[in-house]
Amino acid sequence: MAYTYTTPWLLVVTELLILVSITESKVPAIIVFGDSTVDAGNNNVISTLLKSNFRPYGRDFAGGRPTGRFSNGRIPPDFISEAFGLKPTVPAYLDPAYDIADFATGVCFASAGTGYDNATSDVLNVIPFWKELEYYMEYQNKLRAYVGKDKANEILSEALYLMSLGTNDFLENYYILPKRQSQFTVEQYEDFLIGLAGNFIRELYSLGVRKISLTGLPPMGCLPLERAINILDQNECVEKYNNVALEFNRKLNGLVKRLNKELRGLRLVSADAYKIFNQIIKRPSLYGFDVVEKACCSTGTFEMSYLCSEHSPFTCSDANKYVFWDAFHPTEKTNHIIVNHLLDKLQAYFR
Repeated sequence: MAYTYTTPWLLVVTELLILVSITESKVPAIIVFGDSTVDAGNNNVISTLLKSNFRPYGRDFAGGRPTGRFSNGRIPPDFISEAFGLKPTVPAYLDPAYDIADFATGVCFASAGTGYDNATSDVLNVIPFWKELEYYMEYQNKLRAYVGKDKANEILSEALYLMSLGTNDFLENYYILPKRQSQFTVEQYEDFLIGLAGNFIRELYSLGVRKISLTGLPPMGCLPLERAINILDQNECVEKYNNVALEFNRKLNGLVKRLNKELRGLRLVSADAYKIFNQIIKRPSLYGFDVVEKACCSTGTFEMSYLCSEHSPFTCSDANKYVFWDAFHPTEKTNHIIVNHLLDKLQAYFR
């Protein structure tokens, strides 16, 4: 009978602890938009082939549990949340195992395979970027019902919002399918995406968002998949793609400067991971890595999602020796190093 009486008190205490942590932290929540670099498992519940809620994904996550994160363990928002004194993981909004009590200090709306361009999300039938925004608006209403309007508005305005996407727009869409290439040069397509990014941020601002970290493109020509198909250049990095990433990131930095001037009270920062990621790729041994050309999973050349099989005899035993987990995504160790490199800037700006 004691269990019957104490359970409500445990619930009350849990909710009080959540509210106390929200009140004490300068950043009361981490809220995430983007693609597979930051997706915590939203693709698990949609009809797409792009999933990772099975082993060997997640084998180094707490409990060895595949969550839908495209890595062997945690991804950048998890490490950022922990560094700001919040939870060690940021849950996916569509994961039925969580509810608004879990989302009060952090929530992820990201979807692997998406991009700024709606045509990109159509390629693998994933959640378009505009739908992530709709889910966020739904979340706002749930949060106001849970903690009250004033407290919710405080959380929503003081939260740190992470945006990380863009690679799929180029590697899944522009360079693969004919439609956008027939409409835009690559420079024009960059500008098109920058316009979409700016509109998204303005929409967030109109909803009360004030603190945003914006991450651009990685050295996408050095992803194992791109190296594997670059046979004529002896599987070296595809420099054309890296140059596009650098150019796009430069334009993204320009957008950051413009919007900070345009939108009063906005604190938008560029969390550009290209340089540190490139350093890891060029000099992996300095960071404790042995293998950079290939990924840990399966043959490490083209496999990701369902092709990344637990039963492959080629999958590595120690992912910490590898920069990449699958043909497109970094290992937990790489994610951690990149976040640690960016944290000083983020904490100085948002603490």
